[in-house]
Amino acid sequence: MKTAHATARVGYEPVAQISFHDHKPRELSFHDAVVDGLSQARKTLPPKFFYDERGSRLFDEICRQPEYYLPAAERELLLGCMDDIARLCGTGRVIIEPGAGRLIKIRLLLDALRPGAFVPMDISGQFLKTAMRELARDYPWLAIHAACVDFSHSMPVPEAVPDAPRLVFFPGSSLGNFHHDEAVAFLRMVCDTLGPDGMLLIGVDTKKPSPILHAAYNDDAGVTARFNRNLLRRMVRELDTDIDPENFEHRAYYNGELGRVEMHLVSKLAQQIRIDGHRFAFSSGESVHTECSYKYTPAEFMALAARAGLCPVKHWLAKDGMFCVYLLQTV
Repeated sequence: MKTAHATARVGYEPVAQISFHDHKPRELSFHDAVVDGLSQARKTLPPKFFYDERGSRLFDEICRQPEYYLPAAERELLLGCMDDIARLCGTGRVIIEPGAGRLIKIRLLLDALRPGAFVPMDISGQFLKTAMRELARDYPWLAIHAACVDFSHSMPVPEAVPDAPRLVFFPGSSLGNFHHDEAVAFLRMVCDTLGPDGMLLIGVDTKKPSPILHAAYNDDAGVTARFNRNLLRRMVRELDTDIDPENFEHRAYYNGELGRVEMHLVSKLAQQIRIDGHRFAFSSGESVHTECSYKYTPAEFMALAARAGLCPVKHWLAKDGMFCVYLLQTV
């Protein structure tokens, strides 16, 4: 494990103490994931491979589309209930954010919760280093201990983090990308990370009329379609393949029976594609399942959390029912 420390002074303001801990997470290679996923009876690809450089830019663009309600709904809800959150959580906690990305959403909490330390976690080490340094410049009082880790498998907290009650912050309804049993397993891991007196602040998308969900994942500008099909273009860029992305179309719909939005790449024709020495046959209309996004009523989510050993403190449901934020604690 490599650890880097930095302290400095800019004028009269100290720059935050920052440290970077590289746990060298093992990643399934894109090649192996594609070959394995396309070999299944129902073809599938892991959604984490959406986020190469181009995919990450496209996702940022998705978040600016008027149909994609999630970012604005969550931000408005968090800002509206921040006084409540601060009162219930108190100050001085260690805040841990798995899948922290660009460290944008944590900025909504820092002034109100005044944490004793912040532990952002992300699988992209270089991306995390850059975001950590930008945050440190804006919050010179904050100790930041970043961890490069695959948080879906483990959440190691650096030893340098002070011994204080912990708060895991998991915004963005990212839990929706886990199937139910996977979500419970993840929440159990969160409980283990939190320890005694720990709390979880989590944003979770709600069930709502199908037309709203359909529009969110089928924006008029076609950004989500480009984001989905970028998986195919990534194959062209990175693999030895004859796949033609133009032979597939984006399809996203709400599966009401399973309570989730599904995204697929659908073959427009009967075709065979080659990836290295492997060949895969597609019938016309056959799809590759690329993502699920589960939606929960408050009762459904709290039942899921209870299975993982978390009990509710309070939840805040948007007036229009578009989003929900939950504060839970370890039993």
